[in-house]
Amino acid sequence: MTSALNPYEMAVKQLEEVAKLMDLDRGILEILKRPKREIIVHLPVKMDNGEIRVFTGYRVQHNDARGPCKGGIRYHPDVNLDEVRALAMWMTWKTAVMDLPYGGAKGGIRCDPKEMSQGELERLTRRYTYAIREFIGTYIDIPAPDVYTNEQTMAWIMDTYSVLEGRFEPGVVTAKPVAIGGSLGRTEATGLGVMYAAREAVKALGLNPKEVTVAIQGYGNVAYWAAKFAHEWGYKVVAVSDTKGGIYNPDGLDPDKVLEHKRKSPKRSVVDFPGAKNISNEELLELDVTLLIPAAIEGVITEKNAPNINAKIISEGANGPTTPEADKILYEKGVLVIPDILANAGGVTVSYFEWVQALTRDYWTKEQVFRRLEERMVRAFNEVYRLSKEKGVDMRTAAYMIAVSRVAEAMKLRGIWP
Repeated sequence: MTSALNPYEMAVKQLEEVAKLMDLDRGILEILKRPKREIIVHLPVKMDNGEIRVFTGYRVQHNDARGPCKGGIRYHPDVNLDEVRALAMWMTWKTAVMDLPYGGAKGGIRCDPKEMSQGELERLTRRYTYAIREFIGTYIDIPAPDVYTNEQTMAWIMDTYSVLEGRFEPGVVTAKPVAIGGSLGRTEATGLGVMYAAREAVKALGLNPKEVTVAIQGYGNVAYWAAKFAHEWGYKVVAVSDTKGGIYNPDGLDPDKVLEHKRKSPKRSVVDFPGAKNISNEELLELDVTLLIPAAIEGVITEKNAPNINAKIISEGANGPTTPEADKILYEKGVLVIPDILANAGGVTVSYFEWVQALTRDYWTKEQVFRRLEERMVRAFNEVYRLSKEKGVDMRTAAYMIAVSRVAEAMKLRGIWP
């Protein structure tokens, strides 16, 4: 986290503001403000040097009224309960706005994976899976990767869970390797979804696709694939960044060459890319571009820098990159913000496709996956955009109204029992 913002308080504030507009039942609101279940586990792990260290892990299940919980697991030194609570709530809205039969969850372990060996990470992951095994499952809660976790992490979780259950359970996680039941297209899915949403915004605003310029904060998996698809579609990617800084070239950047530079650079960074000017992450956010994609961390667009944002469209690749105060400023400026729960829902949507494939043992081609993702992203964008115009509200508010109403309806129909 780069700010003092409490992400859970931010998530609750967003919910409360939407609840007022919807005249949401007070009892339903009180339920939705709190997770259904919070699991904290302490994980003893033998390190490579023989030392035993104890790590703290979390799994928060926010709501399962519409189906099994769904959400990633992150490994990071700053993981804390409020962050995981917020991310779990946002997953509830994300799955609902995409009309997926899921609820929201999130998990995390407080550790520094950069300082751990592959063996230590495997032992940590298997211990964590063992500790939460009663609370996850194909029809209960389905984890996926997040910050500093990947398909190998999911393979370890699936194997541990399958061994404990005594049978092969590929549906317990998503974004696992294709060789053991993963889905083609999952790697590209979030970045591609960000761009499908952005493309629809370009159409909605009547902009010329050939004149679209793009700045992307971040250069991890989501940012890279967003940049690659933008480049392939003829948009001009003029700036990208990572934790060490950014680069800017008004004539455009080749995403693959930037990635190659980042991998070979002693700094492991995009900075110092040939032909580009080094800029700060803060400068990147304020560039005069058509499309801005914050795809790094939470809380980077605030009331302090929102007045200086020059983009016409913001497609949120990261979770929670824009504060509620900044949202109001941007809306008044006429900036079309595609909220995280819509813009970066490509990942969970293809995770859903992977889950369906695991249940049926019927695996799809990448073309089938991309076509189905496009259909869902276009439909969801248009639903949110229409409601925002109809109600005279920003896109985030409209997305929340759709998502919260779907979850509330499911809760009312199911009732409170026992």
